[in-house]
Amino acid sequence: MRPPDGADIPAPEFPPELTWLGTRFLRMDRLIGRHAVLVEFWDFARVNSLRTLPYLEAWHERYAVAGLQVVAIESPGYSFGRDREVATRAIERLVIPFPVALDPELALWRLYGNRGWPGRYLFDRRGLLRHYHYGEGDYEGTELAIQEVVSEIDPEVAMPHPLDPIRPEDAPGALLEAQTADVALPADRDRLELVRDWTDGEDYIEAADAGASASVGSWRAGGAWAVLSGAALAPGLYESDGTVVAEEAGLRLHGFQFTPLPPSPSGSPSGA
Repeated sequence: MRPPDGADIPAPEFPPELTWLGTRFLRMDRLIGRHAVLVEFWDFARVNSLRTLPYLEAWHERYAVAGLQVVAIESPGYSFGRDREVATRAIERLVIPFPVALDPELALWRLYGNRGWPGRYLFDRRGLLRHYHYGEGDYEGTELAIQEVVSEIDPEVAMPHPLDPIRPEDAPGALLEAQTADVALPADRDRLELVRDWTDGEDYIEAADAGASASVGSWRAGGAWAVLSGAALAPGLYESDGTVVAEEAGLRLHGFQFTPLPPSPSGSPSGA
């Protein structure tokens, strides 16, 4: 989406307390003038964020030489993501080719008034907001906006054709079916079928002993992912069939996330 006509919305400065990966630090006031800046709020433990990562990497590869600076802001949605070492290890495993800032206290999130994961903001070389989007999708719209702002830096730069959709559900205008809502724990505990004892924590339920299981029952989506930590697991996402079984006590289940269903061959949701 584009901001309303006449709304000159400047890019907030990066708070000085942010920890940076992939660079010593960045300042917005030193980027503007020479760069357009794409800021993406995301979380290594959100499958929707990870599904956008190939597009961010491709835009970085295509347009960095033309003046685009891509910046990812790791704003954790789960308690384990506030641990800087946990977040750093997870991000290093992803081998991200552009700078990532850790925002464990959501300071930059609040400055932006961001509304979810992923949240995308594109600023031109004057530091003014030109395009924004929440959630997956609008990849072609974002890339066309990127081409517009980098061409203002160098009018002679040659623009490639926008990326082809990586997945059918990414295609412009794709009509998607309603899917099962994500499960957030412990608030959505009553949506699960639980075997043996699970105790409630800050943003998880914890298995009291080995063999405890939690199942979301019937669900409708393209795929299901469990958010796990504890019990010597690397905290994060694990592909799932909707059921988690604790191999030992201490496993923490933070919730289930679901990905979109691919559009039907007719181009409209089934039953529509």
